[in-house]
Parts: sequence; C-alpha cells; structure tokens
Amino acid sequence: MLRSPRIAIVGLHLEANGFAPPTTKQDFLAECWEEGDAISARARQVSHLPLELRGFYARMDATGPWEPVPLIVLAAQPGGPVEQAVFDEFLSIAETRLRAAGSVDAVYVCSHGGSLSTGDDDNDGTLVLRIRNLVGLDIPIVITHDLHCNVSRRMVEAGDALVAYRTNPHVDHRECAAEAADILRRMTGPERLRTAKAHVRVPIVPWPATTMLSSEGPYADLLHLARQLGATPVVNISVTAGFVLSDLPKCGITVNVTTEGDKALADALANRIATAAWADRHRYFADLLSLDQAVGIAAEAAMGRRAPLILADVADNPGGGGLGNTTWLLRALHEAHVGGVILGLFCDPALSAQAHAAGVGARFDACFAPVESEFTRSFACPVTVRGLHDGTVVGRRGRDAGREIRLGPSALVELDSSGIRVVVTSLREQPADPMPFEMFGIDIAQARVAVLKSCAHFRAGFDEFFTPDRIHEVDVPGLTSNVLENFTFRGLQRPIWPLDRNFEWAPPSP
Repeated sequence: MLRSPRIAIVGLHLEANGFAPPTTKQDFLAECWEEGDAISARARQVSHLPLELRGFYARMDATGPWEPVPLIVLAAQPGGPVEQAVFDEFLSIAETRLRAAGSVDAVYVCSHGGSLSTGDDDNDGTLVLRIRNLVGLDIPIVITHDLHCNVSRRMVEAGDALVAYRTNPHVDHRECAAEAADILRRMTGPERLRTAKAHVRVPIVPWPATTMLSSEGPYADLLHLARQLGATPVVNISVTAGFVLSDLPKCGITVNVTTEGDKALADALANRIATAAWADRHRYFADLLSLDQAVGIAAEAAMGRRAPLILADVADNPGGGGLGNTTWLLRALHEAHVGGVILGLFCDPALSAQAHAAGVGARFDACFAPVESEFTRSFACPVTVRGLHDGTVVGRRGRDAGREIRLGPSALVELDSSGIRVVVTSLREQPADPMPFEMFGIDIAQARVAVLKSCAHFRAGFDEFFTPDRIHEVDVPGLTSNVLENFTFRGLQRPIWPLDRNFEWAPPSP
C-alpha cells in the first residue's frame, strides 16, 4: 500500500519590472514572508498567501491523505529586481528546510515566474534547479506560474510539469493549483505518471496588456487552440505571454506542453501553437487615448452626455511595477473641473499619514507625489479628509475574491473645487477589486468616472459596474507604459516583435 505522499511546498511571487527600483526584504515582509507550518495554517483560511496555495491545499485535502512539508513562500507587489541578498536568503532557507525535512515524495513550486534578482536573470530557474539537485531525478516537481511569466528552458527541463494561468484578468489561481495537485497525485500514486515536455519561445512580446486578454483577441485565440489540442495523452498545455518589462532574453510568448511520456507529441503540439502565434503577430497593437481625449470624454460622462466610464491609467499600474503615484490624470481632471470622479489607488504613505493625523472632516493642503521623477510631477491641492481605514480588507470579486488585501493605513480625500475623491494607500496595490473603494462607503455605481491605476485585472472586479465598451486606456507617462518605444531595452533577445518587424521566424526542430 502506498503511504500518504509528503509534498514539499515553496514559492516566490514577484513580477519584476527591470526599469523599477529594486525590491527589498521589507517589500516581502509587507506583503508575504511565511515559513514552515504557518504556511499550512494560512493556506486553509482567508489570508495574504498567494491564492494558489489555498487551491492546492484544498484539492490535496479533498483527494486523499497527504503530508505537506511547507518550506518558505514569499510574495511582494510587482517591482524592480529583488535584491540579490534577499533572494539568496530565501534560497538558503528553502534548502535548509528541505534538507531538514528528510525524504519527500514530490515538490510543489508555487511561483509567479516573472521574477529576477539583481545578480540572477533567471532566479525562477535557479530555484527549481537547486531543488532538483537536492531531491534527485526521481522526485516529481510541478510548478505553477502566472501567465505573465518569463519561462526559461532550464527551468522547464528541471521540472516535470508547468501549469500556468489561463485567464487574464487572472481568476483561476485556485484552479491552476488544483490541476498541479492532480498531476502530483498521478505522479505519486499507483499510476506513477512520468511526463515528457516541450518548450518553444516565440519572439513576440505581446503588449499592451489588453492584447493579452483571455476573453477575446490574439492571445485568447492561442488559449482556445491550446484547449482544443489538450486531450489525453496531453497532461497540460500552458501558453504564457511573458512580461516584456522584465527586459530579459527569455521574455516573449512561450508554449509549454506536458504529455504522458510522449515527447514527439509534445514537440508537435508546441510547434503547431507557436506557428499560430507567429502568424497572428500583427494583431498585437495599442489602442490608447491621449490625455486630452481622456479628459474630454470624462467631461462628457460627468455631464451625463455619455455613460459612466473607466479611465485606465495603464502606465502607472502597481501590478506591473508602477509606483501608483503619477499625477497626470489627477491634475488634468481637476483643472478641467470634471465632477463625479473617483480615483485609486494612489500610493503615498506620507499623505495617508497626514490625513490620519488630521482626522475625518479636516481640511489641509495636500501634495501628491512630492518627489518628482521622469514619470510624475508634483501636484498640490487643498483636500478634505472624507474617510480613514486601516487598509486591511477581504476582496469580493475577480482576482482578489477571498483574498486578504493589505493596503496599509489608507484615506479617502476629496479635492477642493473639483470634488474628485482619491483613495490614498500606504502600500502599493492595483485596484483589482471594488473593496478598496467600498471600504470607504463609496457607491461605485454612482460614480461618473473611475480612474483606476491598473492594466487589466480591474476588468474582472468592476464588470458589474462597467461594460468593456466603457473602458478606455490612457497614454500618459509611467513605469508600465503600453508604448514599448518609451523604454530603452537592453536585455531582450533581438529581433523581437513588435520592436523589430523585418524578420522571419519558424519553430526550431525538436
């Protein structure tokens, strides 16, 4: 009789923007730094852990006895490359705990897949390879990734299966992890499944984010093709979009196929999907409003001449490494006296602290983004404090449904003369869920204009208020601009579409 499998669990969640300031240990401590048995306890309840862990534990618990061996899980808001000393500490803790645990039957790697560190361009690959070296060749390793991951060949070769999200906005974290759990059950159970893998990188960096939606568009078509081809003996097909702002040689669309030991089939399917991706490359383009156009339609909405709308500040998306503190839209809408506007999430710990010190109802002169950069300018305006909150709330829709959201001490301030209401937070977070507004009593359905510092995830959280035709992306400066020409790339493997257009490509022979 087979004993209950002992499964080691480790994870690193960071989407690294190569143009943003480095990610520090404090960034992980503010979001998620958990070790040992605390991981198991929090994975079985509403917590700040990555949602994949709840999905993985729930599926393993539901499918039979098992023994979790949790090592360490880190998560931080998207930002710059993690400081090398922090990654080295994480890796050391993972290895020490794995050695101390003794023999395990499998390893679950719950990572974002878009990380890099200041001294390692492929630290996701380094993590899996180090685990492989510790557990040996016969112990299954299954990995889950965000679809905005940058997948290296050495990571695929070091693992046994890769399972990536299939939805954008991301709402299938739990399902992705449950699939990983099912694969590990097959690999550690009587079947003793052993896999074959194929990995093809396509030289396309799909940008802007709206071209990577899973509901429609070129990326959605690739996901649909993968589903059509996914019948047994296919174990999983993961078509990942990558994250171009990491600025790495491994950036780009990747096709990753796992089968029940059939390498030829894996190669054939990977090449077929990669060929389809390349044939569709011309469909990846931006459709953005200028700042003046955005203010114009917002004014029409405010006066009731058009339906309420969302202006997506895609260039300042904390979900891609943006700092959440650019003022271009805020200033322009205020100066145009556009009413009925709610804006968030604006990250400014000092401004939030000032509001908390002043108290609800107090009026003071606020300075948004007092430290200027190439991406933002300071904006001063008298405000009135309309609400205060500790910033901890549980999401109710979309990506953050059932997830504990940590914003730090937060405030709702209203700008004089324009009446624009701004949710100010102490920690960076994109508004993927309505709760950061609703925790202040804001009725989003009554807003004429919502300015959201996010690229795509708000679409799953705010769809009860705004249909897709009422969402407009705006072209303003920021660390997550949807205009690739705004960046000086140094690490991308060239040529690559759409930065380079006069070249041909075909999948390599297996």
